[in-house]
Amino acid sequence: MSKKLLSAIFGAAIAALALSPSVFAEGQELAEMHAEMDGCEACHADGSPSADGEYEFEQCQSCHGTLDEMDAVHQPHDGMLMCADCHAPHEMNVGDKPTCDSCHDDGRTAESTLK
Repeated sequence: MSKKLLSAIFGAAIAALALSPSVFAEGQELAEMHAEMDGCEACHADGSPSADGEYEFEQCQSCHGTLDEMDAVHQPHDGMLMCADCHAPHEMNVGDKPTCDSCHDDGRTAESTLK
């Protein structure tokens, strides 16, 4: 292969990585994405789920911040919910967002609560 062709391929690969919004693909399971970072221990002590989910909740907050530090959708849930109450890491994929009607039956949406 010519040096120009190899340089072009390498440059295209670097550009694609630089323009990529994330190294994790939407559609990938949340738990799988987190496990790629540090195994099951990324979320679970000794790789095993805790009985009450508190350890996992603390792990979420150590990377993503507290609910109160997050956006207006998360802030009202501070002190009432843990992340896994809405984000099911072994059932949801990267890019999936829980909906308000999962818990609220009054027709609210994230968009309507932020107005």
